[in-house]
Amino acid sequence: MPRLLALIYKEFLILLKDWRSRLVVIAPPLIQLFIFSYAATYDLTRIPYAVFDQDRSALSHEVLAHFRGSKQFVEVAYLSHDRDIAALIDRRRVLLVLHLGPDFEERIKHGQPAKLQVILDGRNSNTARIALRYVQAIIGQFNQNIGAQRAAPLVQTRAWFNENLQSRWFIVPGLTALLTLVVAMVTCALTVAREREQGTFDQLLVTPLTPLEILIGKTVPSFIIGLAEGTLILVAAVTWFGIPFRGSLGLFYFALALYLLSAIGVGLMISSIARTQQQGLFGAFMFLVPAVILSGFATPIENMPEPIQYLTRLNPMRYFLTLARQSFLADSSFAQLWPELWPMALIGAVTLTLAAWLFRHRLY
Repeated sequence: MPRLLALIYKEFLILLKDWRSRLVVIAPPLIQLFIFSYAATYDLTRIPYAVFDQDRSALSHEVLAHFRGSKQFVEVAYLSHDRDIAALIDRRRVLLVLHLGPDFEERIKHGQPAKLQVILDGRNSNTARIALRYVQAIIGQFNQNIGAQRAAPLVQTRAWFNENLQSRWFIVPGLTALLTLVVAMVTCALTVAREREQGTFDQLLVTPLTPLEILIGKTVPSFIIGLAEGTLILVAAVTWFGIPFRGSLGLFYFALALYLLSAIGVGLMISSIARTQQQGLFGAFMFLVPAVILSGFATPIENMPEPIQYLTRLNPMRYFLTLARQSFLADSSFAQLWPELWPMALIGAVTLTLAAWLFRHRLY
């Protein structure tokens, strides 16, 4: 134990004494946390739009009043001719144009469907789809108001877990999985490669330390740094961004520990193979990019092709991403989270075993 503690202490000194290493561990995760939290959002708060109202009736004004009273829409132009539509969209001055036909009110009064044309800039298909959903929600509210005058049934909706449907409540918990993976992987992938590159690995071999003790000594610092990173994001999410944490802290940290062990296993495998720190970094990012894409962080796994969905089962980030979001937004029990916990434990056992085998066989 004294030998092991001395090695762990040495690893922390190497990591924290170098200002570049401190910068890599502390600064990028904090910057990424705030950039992702504020910039990566599925919400549209200021949608520029133009109006081409050929009817200019009381009902057309009522429809437009719903848009003008919405926080999501900003009217930037009122058109008098359809030839002005293309120029506005081509120059990206507006995201959409609302076109009400000349018989809009007349058709509604006679019980006929009145058409409201929505002309969208589809160059960014995701943004266009979100804007279209907002338009459909406002038109649906207008239809309810018209139907209420005729005793039509009123539909009420209620969202569970994320009552205000804020995308930040969905994104920030996911950053716990992303940023802890980056920090743990990078610090762990460089640990053995740094020793080889600096020529100190041979000195480590002549010490009384066994290969297992060397492996554990290089694992513990990355594990502790990963736990600290996860704690930092948890505190920032609750105190700064106001996201509720409704689950069990003990269960969250148990899941985080399993996740870090599986990530560290992959990092040690890369570090055991790499001869230089540059190779270690390259190997880490070769794993990180597919892991993030196949985790469901940005796109739902259910929308991926079926063979790719099976491939995501090998990705520990997929499981912890679900666990983190469940811990923040839903008070899920151990039994409910068990289907996500045991695959991470299995991945961790396999990767750490392979890392130990590679480390032992490439030791000399």
